Amino acid sequence: MSQSSSLLDALASTDMLEIDGLYAWHFELHSDTPEQLLSIEVMDGSSRRLWRFTQAEVQAARYEAASDSWHLAKGDASHRLKCLGALVADNADVGEDE
Repeated sequence: MSQSSSLLDALASTDMLEIDGLYAWHFELHSDTPEQLLSIEVMDGSSRRLWRFTQAEVQAARYEAASDSWHLAKGDASHRLKCLGALVADNADVGEDE
């Protein structure tokens, strides 16, 4: 995906995320709750993993062009987040008359 001016802008147009190498299609932006602005949930094998980030943490995220990812800090932990767009396929046969 192309770089947005902020992670919040990128999240607004994202269909799926990759966090620390795990793909997450289930994520939510809670604009009315700044203490839990972003929540991300993934299944890692049979384990459920959940991340929650505050508005301040999302605003402080920095973009790294080389990896096309955002780096978020949560306490002492650092997380790498990639914003991914959905793939859309057209199943219409080429050259088929209707």
